[in-house]
Amino acid sequence: MTKSDLEISQETALKPIGEIAARLGISESDLRPYGKYIAKLPLKLIDEQKMQDKKLILVTALTPTPAGEGKTTTSIGLVEGLNLIGVKAAAVIREPSLGPVFGMKGGAAGGGYAQVLPMEEINLHFTGDLSAIEKANNLLAALIDNHLHSQGNALNIDPRKITWKRVMDMNERALRDIVIGLGGAAQGVPRESGFDITAASEIMAALCLAKDLGDLKEKFGNIVIGYTNDDKPVYARDLKAHGAMAALMKHAVMPNLVQTIEGNPAIIHGGPFANIAQGTNSLIATKMGLSLADYVVTEAGFAAELGAEKFLDIKCAYGGLKPDAVVVTATVRALKYHGGVALTDLKKENVDALKIGMANLEKHIENMQRFRLVPVVAINKFIADTDAEIAAVIDRCAELGVKAELCEGWEKGGAGTTELAKAVRAAAESGKSDFKPLYDFDWSIEKKIEIVAREMYGAAGVEYAPKARKQIKLFEKIGLDKLPVCIAKTQKSLSDNPSLGNRPEGFTVVIREFDIAAGAGFIVPIAGAIMRMPGLPAKPASETIDIDADGNITGLF
Repeated sequence: MTKSDLEISQETALKPIGEIAARLGISESDLRPYGKYIAKLPLKLIDEQKMQDKKLILVTALTPTPAGEGKTTTSIGLVEGLNLIGVKAAAVIREPSLGPVFGMKGGAAGGGYAQVLPMEEINLHFTGDLSAIEKANNLLAALIDNHLHSQGNALNIDPRKITWKRVMDMNERALRDIVIGLGGAAQGVPRESGFDITAASEIMAALCLAKDLGDLKEKFGNIVIGYTNDDKPVYARDLKAHGAMAALMKHAVMPNLVQTIEGNPAIIHGGPFANIAQGTNSLIATKMGLSLADYVVTEAGFAAELGAEKFLDIKCAYGGLKPDAVVVTATVRALKYHGGVALTDLKKENVDALKIGMANLEKHIENMQRFRLVPVVAINKFIADTDAEIAAVIDRCAELGVKAELCEGWEKGGAGTTELAKAVRAAAESGKSDFKPLYDFDWSIEKKIEIVAREMYGAAGVEYAPKARKQIKLFEKIGLDKLPVCIAKTQKSLSDNPSLGNRPEGFTVVIREFDIAAGAGFIVPIAGAIMRMPGLPAKPASETIDIDADGNITGLF
């Protein structure tokens, strides 16, 4: 009988966090422990000089399917494999949100024998980072409504144009759109508002692009909370909110150190969604990893045209990072799904459908090559995959001049990823990657969107709804048009239409409106319908989670 992720986690003998820190050359005096197996790391450990000769590996994937692709499992398994072949490697990844943990996805700590531990703590509150983000976000929301109620709206804020919402770290569709301030004058100014999930907050995005606490405070001050009656932006600094917000983030700004199932170091910090934000862990954590390890394996959410594009065009551009190689995660079952096979039939061998679905993987390989990066394909193996199907993937990748290796981290840990690790090391040390972003920040908003849509999505063109055109003019007027673009679109397709699978062509991306994340440092063109507050499925993962009188948790995956 196959053991669950939780059972494997609970059977693993964890090493004291001091031992994990020592592997990175960190003294115990520099740790801020959270129990025996978790610690916060001070920002003084970041050393730009030490980063110079280190290798940064980005893990991305093909377009996700309902079958799941296991990008985090691949990232962690790769770190295990790299360490087994003698490379001092660390994982630097995002931290989970409780919404998906209790919803449809479950946990986000890897799986099988490629996990980060302690899995229960990481998935269920961890060190309170998301709670701090939630409080900083909601403090600003409270200050906005207090200004309207108690300070006579001295800033001339138009209540109809307030864009800032409250957040909570849970899937709760009933709070997406609400009316607040009801019950009389003593309860505030009635207006429409709503809740987003915490990971969708601009506070999260700002944390993950900040250089340090001082920079984070400045970013908080730059948050646009809405507009005046004459369409002038109102900033959080106008409400004198940013100092107190940053104070709430004093500890949350520090990355978290944990360990993999084989006792290798993992740094976990931040977790913005990749379909509405940059979808990567914090710049602070990545730089810390590069200061302490020789190889850093990090990941970007969803597929290459979403998280990886944003990692490269936004995070790397702001942080001066240059990846040395990129891993594109693929699964046989995802390729068959893109080839037209129904979800219920994915366990059946179907090489012909797989070859059709290879078009999706080929596009993501091309996307990474467009950034002048060397890609390696990781075939995340599942039990039902056949030799003929795996050979078809490897052979097609070889025809494209790309190395493809099996990733069996889920089943075998590092022993199942050593060949992948060797291929990644060879790619990283070949010196062939010469990273260059797609665009310059100084380009016009339309030109930046156009190149992403055409080069990354394969779109024939871009159209703008009247509201979006009006917003572009506003951004140009208030001087926010030179920010990078973080396009929000469905993760289910290369296009902005979730029903277009595999590698669609000839489609037009329609930008219906924009959000502004001036604090984080980007603007958000919105293509299609994007949800910032997910709902729970008919059978949420929470139904399987339980705890006994001794505190033993079951059902977490």
